Amino acid sequence: MLNNWLFKHIDNSALIVFRIIFGLLCFLESVGAIFTGWIKRTLVDPSFTFNFIGFEFLQPLPGNGMYYYYAVMGMFGLLVMVGYKYRFSILAFTLMWSATYLMQKSSYNNHYYLLMLLSSIMVFLPANTYASVDAKLNPKIKRFSMPQWCRWVIILQLFIVYSYASIAKFYPDWLDTTFIEVLMKGKKNYWLVGEFLQQKWLHYILAYGGILFDGLIIPLLLFKPTRKYAFVISIFFHLFNSIIFQIGIFPYLSLSFSLFFFSSRKIQKLFLKNKPFYNAEAVIMPKLKTPVLIAFIVYFIIQIGLPLRHHFIEDNVLWTEEGHRLSWRMMLRSKSGITKYWIENKETGQRHVVNLSSCLSKKQIRTASTKPDVMWQFAKHLKQKFKADGVDVAVYIDSKVSINGKPYKTFINPAIDIANVEWDVFKHSDWILPLK
Repeated sequence: MLNNWLFKHIDNSALIVFRIIFGLLCFLESVGAIFTGWIKRTLVDPSFTFNFIGFEFLQPLPGNGMYYYYAVMGMFGLLVMVGYKYRFSILAFTLMWSATYLMQKSSYNNHYYLLMLLSSIMVFLPANTYASVDAKLNPKIKRFSMPQWCRWVIILQLFIVYSYASIAKFYPDWLDTTFIEVLMKGKKNYWLVGEFLQQKWLHYILAYGGILFDGLIIPLLLFKPTRKYAFVISIFFHLFNSIIFQIGIFPYLSLSFSLFFFSSRKIQKLFLKNKPFYNAEAVIMPKLKTPVLIAFIVYFIIQIGLPLRHHFIEDNVLWTEEGHRLSWRMMLRSKSGITKYWIENKETGQRHVVNLSSCLSKKQIRTASTKPDVMWQFAKHLKQKFKADGVDVAVYIDSKVSINGKPYKTFINPAIDIANVEWDVFKHSDWILPLK
């Protein structure tokens, strides 16, 4: 019964149009990183980057290499858009995007992670079987249909993202709008809307509207009577985010997901009028049916499980950051830190404070002052740097952190040599002092 449902063929208009939009947005994201100076600030100017732990072998290319890297990545986005050598192009983009995502986390963003997941999924989707160069060059691959699972794999991924984002907002500083107020203070000088964004009533609308939107948008888009209204709300929500928070392509990528919720007939009439509409609903079982099912079951078990891991780690994830990444905890808190790194020569006992601005960018200093995994990595980096000069050192951190504008509290145990401890992704590090 499940197999018949998953492998029933439906019209593929939504996937074809999504491929075109997705490829264009991948191109714009790549070249945008060049022209906005993001690459320079994040990958060129810093003397080293904070990789995801375990991916230290991924390093930025020297000189202007990262500009060429992103230009090539943008080219693959265009090839995805036109559907030329689609499978190779989307796989190449996925690998390149994933590498640059794992290469640095000073500019960590849940949206970057989502793009990595979506491009990975697109590798397996038959998105080049119509309105593509591939189909023109090789008419044998031309299709007007796709298995139904191709639609639902996108919908399920979105449901996981939005549901966890909604649940994460149920904490005091969000519910009483403390965080929203802190967030909007940074927008006070915005032309025309700056003062408007400081209104308390607006903060409550944004706080509770955010919970409701994230929690209900997928069900409302799936339910035909509410679909149009949900889409209109989505337009307003994502355009607001685009204008106020300037988060690149992602509001527009989020709007493009709506293609998978409207009827295929409507998508075909709007965007692909010359394409025959498929309504035979044939069930075609692939030869690799079982491996496909197992792969996606494992994938979604991981996607559901990863955001839950912080519940099994001691203390509050808002404070410790342990289990924060890859968990759809989006725009939830504002953290600031006052941090000193002390180097102690183990042989002489002499100590001195590290001048952070001499070896880190401003953005890196912020992350190295509030995020314990980055602090641990920087301590290890300092130890290796001195070791190369034949000096064995200990690294101590004197750090105080504030969440959402509240009083600063001591964050790291200043008596522990951080460079001499191990990091465990799934366990609490006891050198992070408790919030209370």
